[in-house]
Amino acid sequence: MVELIVGGKGKGKTKILLEKAAEAIKKANGSVVYVDKNNQHMYELSNQIRLVDITQYPVKGTEGFFGFLSGMIASDHDLEYVILDSFLTIAGLELKELVSAVELIKSLSERYSVNFIISVSLDEAEIPAGLKELISVAL
Repeated sequence: MVELIVGGKGKGKTKILLEKAAEAIKKANGSVVYVDKNNQHMYELSNQIRLVDITQYPVKGTEGFFGFLSGMIASDHDLEYVILDSFLTIAGLELKELVSAVELIKSLSERYSVNFIISVSLDEAEIPAGLKELISVAL
C-alpha cells in the first residue's frame, strides 16, 4: 500500500504523518521506520519507531535514494511501514520525477509487502492525475 498526504508547506502534513506513525505502531506486527530530513520529531514518535535522519547517510540523487530504501528493506525482513516526510526533499526529486518515483515505491511495496506513507509538499491540484487515487489526505 502506498498513500500520499499532500498539501502546501505549513499545512499540517507532518502532524498527520506523526499520527499515522502512532497508528501504524499499534497495528504493526513488524517494524516501522520514519524517514525525515532531520531528527526534530524524535520525541514525538514512539520509541518503537525507528527515526532515520537521511542527512546522516551519503544518499545522493534519485538512484541513491531508492538504493537506500532497498537497503532498508533488505536489512529488515520485518519491515512493515516506511513513513517518508518531505518526500521531494529527502529523495532529491523534482515534480517531473514524482510519478516515476512513486511507481518505483509502489513496486517495492507490492514486492516486499511494505506499506509506504508519504508526505508531498504540493497542493492536491498540483499532483499528477496518475497519483490522485493514492491521496489519503489533502490539506
